[in-house]
Formats: sequence, C-alpha cells, structure tokens
Amino acid sequence: MSLLAPADRAEAVALEAVLRVAWRRARPDPLAFAARCGYPHLDPWQADLLTSRRHQVILNCSRQSGKSTTSALLALHEALHRPSAPVLLLAPSLRQSRELFLKVKEAARTATIGIADESAERVILEGGGRVVCLPGHEATIRGFSGVGLLVVDEASRVSDDLYYAVRPMLAVSGGRIVLLSTPFGRRGFFFKEWDEGQGWHRVAITAEQCPRIPAEWLKEERAAIGEWWYRQEYGCAFVDTLDQVFRYEDVAAAYDDDVEPLDLPVFRSA
Repeated sequence: MSLLAPADRAEAVALEAVLRVAWRRARPDPLAFAARCGYPHLDPWQADLLTSRRHQVILNCSRQSGKSTTSALLALHEALHRPSAPVLLLAPSLRQSRELFLKVKEAARTATIGIADESAERVILEGGGRVVCLPGHEATIRGFSGVGLLVVDEASRVSDDLYYAVRPMLAVSGGRIVLLSTPFGRRGFFFKEWDEGQGWHRVAITAEQCPRIPAEWLKEERAAIGEWWYRQEYGCAFVDTLDQVFRYEDVAAAYDDDVEPLDLPVFRSA
C-alpha cells in the first residue's frame, strides 16, 4: 500500500511520465542505456556493437557469449529512439524468437521504460516504438515494411527462403540487419554471408574469448560432446556436417567459371 495521499500519488505518476519522456528525448548514449537496463559491464565487442551504426552485422559467437543479450539491448534502443520504424525479431521458430523478445521486455522493465501495450509477440513502448517477434515461416511475415532493425537469431538454422523474403523489408527505410548464431556447417545463407558476403561487419567470439565461461568447464565440455560439436558450438568453426559425403572445399573446387555449359538437345517423350 502506498503511503502517499491520492493527490500526491497522481502527482508522482505524472512526474514519472514527464521524466520518462525527457529521458527518451535526451537519447542517452548506448552504453549508459545498457547500464540502465542492468548491464553496466560489457565486453569490448558488445560495446562496439551497441555504439556503432553499421548496417549489416554478423555475430558468429559461441554459446553463452552474450550475443542474444546484446542484440536485445540493440533492439530496445532502436525501438525507443526510432519509433516510426518497427524492430523485428526473427528465428527458426516462434518459440525461439520469443526467447529473445523476453530479453527485450526484461531490459525495458529494468530501465523503467514505459510500455503502452504488450502481448506474447509484440510490445509497444510509450512514444510508439514497436518490437515484434516473428515465426519462422516465410508466408506469414510479408506484411511488414519500413523496418528499422531486423535481428535474425539462430541464423544458421533459418531457411534461405525466409532470409531472402525478409531482406526487402529494409529497402526503403535504410534499416539495419543483425545475424547472430553459432555455425551449422558450411551451408545456407549464414555461411555464405560470412564467407563471401559484401558489406558485412563480422564478429567472431569463441568460448575461450568470453571471460564468463571458465576454462575448466570448457575442458570438460570438450571431452563430453566431442571435437566436432565443440568446434561448432564453442569454437565458431564452420565444419562439414556429419551427414555430408563430400567436403565443401572439394565441391567448390569442382566448379570452373571458365567452362562453358554444354548445349544439350532436349528430348521429349512421344
């Protein structure tokens, strides 16, 4: 029960609303914003991501390295200071995108950012900023446009069709895109963008580079799950998949751009 009289409570609520608007308009620097959200101590790569305005970023980072938390902070900051352009969170499944979405809402509540409306898949901040989490189905997400930031979580598991369907949402708004994942073999758009994509800022953080993961635990984990899984989940390595018959290098070496394709006759059935 509040100890304030009704009039005083109303005045306090009104003052809090004014302070929130003033703080939003002040556009605090992203590091101060992260501290307000409960993250005063960031790794150098996390601080760089939050303070940069790069349009295309790939985070090839170990499990438990902090990539999801950093992306959630980036999403919330973007929605707060660019309310006219929605922020979209995409993952292979709705359950996975909701996990990232929960981090966004938790950071908003920690920072006492006003929420005008919310549901299991969307939050609207006071001032109009929107963060929406999406299912991993290309047919159900085509209605969005003018997107300010697109965050693709577990990107190595997202289908190529879905990725190429969402990219046009950034065309008019000049919005940004962040892909975050551990590798999943030498295949799919995540590997292709990392290996040969143009205009990407690439960040690779292995488990050994994360100060919060004990070296002894990693040693035990390596013995428990084996070298192949360890290199992929903790070492950021794009290793050949277990069911792959030929190595990626061997398949790529079989192609020759200088060889003209054969002009074979077309046989039609009678």
